[in-house]
Amino acid sequence: MSEHQVLDHVDQYLQLGREYECSDVHLATAYPPAWRRFGQLLPIWEDHAPLTPADTERLAKSFLGQKEWDRLQERGDVDFAYSNSHGRYRASVVKQRLGLDMAFRIINTQIRSMEEIGLPLEHIVPLTRYQNGLILVTGSVGSGKSTTLAALVDFINKDREDHILTLEDPIEYVFDSKGCHVNQREVHAHTDSFAKALRGALREDPDVIMVGEMRDLETIQLALTAAETGHLVLGTLHTGNAPRTLDRVLDVFPTDQREQIRIMVSESLRGILSQQLVPRADGVGRVMALELLVNTPAVANCIREGKTFMLPGVMQTGKNVGMITMDESLRRLYVKGLITPNEALFRAEDKVQMRAFFQS
Repeated sequence: MSEHQVLDHVDQYLQLGREYECSDVHLATAYPPAWRRFGQLLPIWEDHAPLTPADTERLAKSFLGQKEWDRLQERGDVDFAYSNSHGRYRASVVKQRLGLDMAFRIINTQIRSMEEIGLPLEHIVPLTRYQNGLILVTGSVGSGKSTTLAALVDFINKDREDHILTLEDPIEYVFDSKGCHVNQREVHAHTDSFAKALRGALREDPDVIMVGEMRDLETIQLALTAAETGHLVLGTLHTGNAPRTLDRVLDVFPTDQREQIRIMVSESLRGILSQQLVPRADGVGRVMALELLVNTPAVANCIREGKTFMLPGVMQTGKNVGMITMDESLRRLYVKGLITPNEALFRAEDKVQMRAFFQS
């Protein structure tokens, strides 16, 4: 590839990204075309010249519809689900100082099963069979939350005969109704906000509600109310582990409501799956480290009393119901030879204990 040749259409870069199993493609002003492979952001071609403002504008125009282009001019950013003949993408275009920046998350339209992504079925399946309650999937951006959530919804879709409603921004995986009747709504396209969609959802008689992101007080409050009133709610949060997730949920509420909320959460929570994707020791791809908290009487007690700091200890005694801390999960991956000691240490919650483990 010569230094100067910029492809005509965004789709050509996205096709390359798919072929090389990338998770994201970046086309940014003053930077060569780049992709994220196995967690690392690298230029697609070593000798490619940086894209000029004119290049990125032309590429943006190659795939943005008039509505999106107008919104970009008006607001300075636009994000939406983009699809072409090869698949679906989560697209984001922003104006910055030098020009336009585009980022595409490549959505694997193939929904992977819980077995394929390595979820412990014997402990997760019981959580999906509750008629009500809250299951949270947490992790940082790019930790595979959407994939896990899709696997859970897909399992419920085959396992139950119920009404599933998903609220997403944007819709990523498309579910065909199997045992269940599935409705998918996209925030911005079909409704203004998660909170508004959730309020509407309760009138649509769903049994299972999937909330793409629980980011504000109103959404979290509505999700908790739904979980209490006979719906199984699956939601995601950008938190690293179970104790932090619970703190995040409780901290959005005003102090005078916290006690009541702690009681609500202690009764409606079913489980929290916190995950991260760790580069494999052999350099080929990534492997999932998974923390699982299951709500037992001891866990509910910690939540009610506001003692989330005691949860790691409780989790260590709850192995029979599948509980595992993130650090224990990292140790197991290391013992199996799947990840390096450096990665385990870098991602550990308790670094002192992890160092001691390597030295013993």
